[in-house]
Amino acid sequence: MNGRATILAALRDNRMEPQALPQQYDFPRPEGNLQKMFAQQVGAGGGRALQITPSMIPGFLLDGFPGARVASTDSRYAPGNEDLVTVRDPRDLASLDVLVCRAELGIAECGAVWLGDQALVHRASAFITQHLVVLLDPAAIVWNMHEAYSRVDVAEEGFGLWVAGPSKTADIEQSLVIGAHGARSFNVLLV
Repeated sequence: MNGRATILAALRDNRMEPQALPQQYDFPRPEGNLQKMFAQQVGAGGGRALQITPSMIPGFLLDGFPGARVASTDSRYAPGNEDLVTVRDPRDLASLDVLVCRAELGIAECGAVWLGDQALVHRASAFITQHLVVLLDPAAIVWNMHEAYSRVDVAEEGFGLWVAGPSKTADIEQSLVIGAHGARSFNVLLV
């Protein structure tokens, strides 16, 4: 018997019996304001969560990022000077300063937001930009990942990512570097 046949025979002889899936545990929602918890967790991860009105968004962008190349996927609230729809090659976004996009939901427990394919237009845009500004409806904040995954249809999106703060690493000499492999700042505007 050759090596391949030996390995396959050993696998057949040592097959485990099928096991039932574990019971899903329902984590109780804590008392308190989810929006406040979410903002605290965003801050703990190095970002900012701000309650803001739609009319304040252009001023926030102009004051916070003067002269920036801004792309917005939600021009109703945050007009950008770059139209992502006209960009054919994501490499053309290499000098993008600010991406403004809308998140489907946020998670109070960890301060993360869900950005799906339709929210980004170009998948690379969230990684290429220097600063990520996310618009989030406060009513779309859920308690934890279990609740979040029950609301997100990953199969329908095709692509999506959870973002919980600016990009950071402390791999080299345990020195924290912000913006190591993605956005240097993360702002969630609760609109």
